[in-house]
Amino acid sequence: MAADATPNDAVQVTVPSLVRLNRRASAIRLNGRRIRARQGGDYQSPFKGRGMEFDESRLYQPGDDIRNIDWRVTARTGKPHTKLFREERERPVFLWVDLRSPMFFATRGCFKSVLAARLASLIAWSAVHNHDRVGAVVFSEEVHHELKPQRGKLGVLRLIHQLVRHPAWQRDGFGRPDAGALTRALIRLRRVVRPGSMVFLISDFRFLDEAAETQLLRLGRHNDVVMIYVHDVLEQQLPPAGRYRISDDREELLLDTYDRHWVAAYRQRHHRHREHLNRIARKGNIRLLPCATRDDPVSVLQAGLEA
Repeated sequence: MAADATPNDAVQVTVPSLVRLNRRASAIRLNGRRIRARQGGDYQSPFKGRGMEFDESRLYQPGDDIRNIDWRVTARTGKPHTKLFREERERPVFLWVDLRSPMFFATRGCFKSVLAARLASLIAWSAVHNHDRVGAVVFSEEVHHELKPQRGKLGVLRLIHQLVRHPAWQRDGFGRPDAGALTRALIRLRRVVRPGSMVFLISDFRFLDEAAETQLLRLGRHNDVVMIYVHDVLEQQLPPAGRYRISDDREELLLDTYDRHWVAAYRQRHHRHREHLNRIARKGNIRLLPCATRDDPVSVLQAGLEA
């Protein structure tokens, strides 16, 4: 936790706290491992086509493609003019941010949802430093928001406001699990992501079933995909033998870790989940970055993206 942070920062995000991450984001480099499209951030291509923007018109010169004649300017001036194009320098960077009920949990550091918002903001600020456009899908079980790619600080601020004001922060209790929410959010993501984009999936990937896996693999075929697995230490391993009372302010349960068989089964369940994610990453040529709620997100992104 930062020196100027408050205890509430562990369970809630604010616009100022996510804006301040801009300072630290300059240390993060968003390096795609493979180039799937003809253009990317800070890259100029000789090819013209999708991803090109009109720049200006000038007098026609011998050798110009007649298909690029600007007929409006030609008619107005009485002299033939040619349209000049420049390639969009910004590569689309998409953020897929999970704010489902299981993300509002932690025993160390901050809520998984808070960490997800910080990771998304850091990546978005880094994308702006790299002259890339930023788009996003922010979702919970009940609410799904899509943000089309936008360049500059305005695009990041739009994302931050969406993260902070999402209704998931105001939910009362955990609610009933919706196993299909993850798959639905991935389907919607695939509909808005343009091939050649860099996509960051920030989630604990709870309820990742076969349908969701199919969507992930399809997404990875035409994009650079990074899965950031957000988790808490308690999800990995239970505390030492004892009896612990846990509560969500509505119900109270007794956690008995004297039962070695139950503790072993719990640890094995987490191991299977991690192996499932590793298997998908290998199969889909996707980068997988684990990030615990007690980790420094900047250090995780630096180590994972620059390797």
